[in-house]
Amino acid sequence: MLVAVLLFILGLVMLIFGGDWFVDGAVGVARRLKMSELIIGATVVAIGTTLPEVMVSVTAAFEGYSATAYGNAIGSVICNTALISAVTMAVRPSEVDKKTLRLPLAFFFGAAAVYAAVAYTSGSFSRLMGVGLLVVFVAYMFALIIASRRAGKKLEPHAGGDGAEPEEAPQGKAWKDIFLLVLGAGLIAGGAKLLVDNGTKIALGIGVPESVVALTFVALGTSLPELVTAITSLVKGHSALSLGNIIGANLFNIVLVSGAAMTVSPFTLPTEKLIGGMNASLAVDIPVMGAVMLIMALPALIRGKVSRWQGILLLCIYAGYCVFQFAL
Repeated sequence: MLVAVLLFILGLVMLIFGGDWFVDGAVGVARRLKMSELIIGATVVAIGTTLPEVMVSVTAAFEGYSATAYGNAIGSVICNTALISAVTMAVRPSEVDKKTLRLPLAFFFGAAAVYAAVAYTSGSFSRLMGVGLLVVFVAYMFALIIASRRAGKKLEPHAGGDGAEPEEAPQGKAWKDIFLLVLGAGLIAGGAKLLVDNGTKIALGIGVPESVVALTFVALGTSLPELVTAITSLVKGHSALSLGNIIGANLFNIVLVSGAAMTVSPFTLPTEKLIGGMNASLAVDIPVMGAVMLIMALPALIRGKVSRWQGILLLCIYAGYCVFQFAL
């Protein structure tokens, strides 16, 4: 058990550093290619911070751990929203640009509605469903590119996201960016393997259902890149930046993480826990995911700002959700 715990921790460390280096390398390469900073932030960086979830869920699905493949994606959405973004809102509420949130939110709730409909009607996710979600991911990328071109240079933020002029191409040799990109991807892949294998061993060893570990510990571990981004934004006084990053990452968890896992190996909803005879995933996990996203997103869309009460409420929900997972 001790070896499994140590390897689990090693996997988390590899994911942290791998995700960080991957993003740095990818952004460096993208800037050298003179890509728009808006596109870099909404695609390369968002995908980079979601890579841990992709690798964990795909690896889990491939190795037959369906509960982890499912729980990691759903758990990461809940963790990103009710813990990571909640902290930034509770500590430093701020105004946000409503227009920039409409596209990712529309895609997220559309994809989440389809995901929930399939879960409630069949309880299983086919390869066709996975391919469909990946198609939505590609469609979102194209929609984002088109929207950014229509918006023009005036609305293109730099890496900090505050609407300033784009930064110049990074100094130094290009091979360093490529090296960071490759090294980061390798660490993410290796860390995901350690996380899945040893997380499952720990769950079985202490009698905790695999789905609970996936929805809490594994989800938190793979959300660490988003956590680092949120903390950095908070320290630099740009708390609104993390909101867009979280929404983008949540969308990718539904369409990219889940879509890739389903395509590699179709899986069913975990059945370890029941509430009143109903699958706990249907009774709690999916409704909580939708609820916390609505609590975070609606005030931002209506009033153009997020408030401290949202962060506090979301933190309370997350605490209750974790207690539920381990107490019942």
